[in-house]
Amino acid sequence: MLDSPFVYVAYISTTPERLWQGLTDPEFTAQYWLGRRITSEWREGAAVQASRPDGGVEWVGEVLRYEPYTLLSYTFHMQIDEQHRSDAPTRLTFEIEQYVDSVVRLTLTHDHFENAPVTRETTRYGWPALMSSLKSLLETGAPLPFQRFGFAPRRPSESKN
Repeated sequence: MLDSPFVYVAYISTTPERLWQGLTDPEFTAQYWLGRRITSEWREGAAVQASRPDGGVEWVGEVLRYEPYTLLSYTFHMQIDEQHRSDAPTRLTFEIEQYVDSVVRLTLTHDHFENAPVTRETTRYGWPALMSSLKSLLETGAPLPFQRFGFAPRRPSESKN
């Protein structure tokens, strides 16, 4: 259903401050997001965007809520081609909660897909892969070894034996 949100929850051995850095520091985002740098002035109403290593803009948005170490929300409008630019902007929300001791719960909610069917299809596999890579980077110091976007699961015939 186009109107149902995508929700991804991860438990990460880190601090809220370090996870926040992972979501808002362009040098940090480049490590787990295939070189994409997410930049903003990080205040409500500020522009936010992800830039590729070649300088192209992947997506743009506007910061809706900014509560350091607990909540970050912004609009998300993909710019990778005309189909994505024709979609309406969607919304991303990251909620950070101290869970137990040195474990933080990250809840990513991507919603407002009613007028963004292309974006919904493009991002549904991307978020679990990207958030898993962020988790790996925070816990081990190394992101997952993705070489490209296109996180659709492999068919059995594509699996390596």
